[in-house]
Amino acid sequence: MASSITQRATGVALYGGSVLLVAWLVAGALGDGAYDFVTGLLGSPFGLFVLVGFTWAQMFHMCKGILHLIWDSGHFIGKEQALLANWGVYGLSIAFTALIWAVGLSVAG
Repeated sequence: MASSITQRATGVALYGGSVLLVAWLVAGALGDGAYDFVTGLLGSPFGLFVLVGFTWAQMFHMCKGILHLIWDSGHFIGKEQALLANWGVYGLSIAFTALIWAVGLSVAG
């Protein structure tokens, strides 16, 4: 049940993150002042927290979608298997988020 609720919540969070992405793109089109403002806001500690959360929401939503495809094929549909698979979704989404940010921060310097 918690995994299903988290799936819906991450779907809503992806809408909010899409607004941030559009704001960043529009700011880039408007010029240096607007772009510097938005990147400064997103580069703040709170902005980075939001971006990490957005990344996790994307990874969770993706992993859960893949799990649904696996369930549609008839695998891992037993109660214990489904519970284990859902815990795996949480673990993989956290691991993928950490990997993405580790690679991103190492490339950024």
